Amino acid sequence: MEQTQERILFLNGTIAEDSWFDDDVTPQVFKDELNAGEGDVTIWINSPGGDCVAAAQIYNMLMEYKGNVTIKIDGIAASAASVIAMAGTKVLVSPVSMLMIHNPATIAFGDKNEMQKAIDMLSEVKESIINAYEIKTGMSRAKLSHLMDAETWMNANSAIELGFADEIMKRTNEDSEEDEEAEEQKGKVSLFSRAEVTNSLMDKLAAKCRIQQKPDTATNKKSADALMDRLELMKNWR
Repeated sequence: MEQTQERILFLNGTIAEDSWFDDDVTPQVFKDELNAGEGDVTIWINSPGGDCVAAAQIYNMLMEYKGNVTIKIDGIAASAASVIAMAGTKVLVSPVSMLMIHNPATIAFGDKNEMQKAIDMLSEVKESIINAYEIKTGMSRAKLSHLMDAETWMNANSAIELGFADEIMKRTNEDSEEDEEAEEQKGKVSLFSRAEVTNSLMDKLAAKCRIQQKPDTATNKKSADALMDRLELMKNWR
């Protein structure tokens, strides 16, 4: 009987319901790649996180997948990406990788009733995220809640000690071709805080919205300058 070769997929970049900048990971794109074959699969993760609902969809896809799912964190699995990592049959971490968990966040507008609704919603989202962490780590919900409150960053050893990962990746001759392919696919990781994630998105938005100015149109130039000033103010807001 012919044995199905293990497949390798890459989850690099921000997780989103829809792709704004053509480099986001969406549930539909991931589903298409995951279901393009069968058998055991290895998922390389290098992501600062993103939309928690989109991440939940991808988590569920991996939990329902028929074959074994090996998660390899080679850069960062932060925020929503850390939830996806919990779906692995086995979770491996690079010696130089990072894993981060924190409380969910949102933007709300309205009176105190609307604010309370947002607070209640975030509390429920947090509980659903804890479900995934609890299944993987076996840690108490109270302890997991405290770790999320503190925005906990874990290196490879810490992730294993706390139960978020199973072992550290080690180089073998058999792995060398796979590692080289992963290195080629891996995106640049520079997003190590929520503020930097926001700034990165704002930079992309500014690039998308930038108006091509004509030399003889002073009005267009003034509008473009005002728009860029506004985006810069939003980017630097804390």
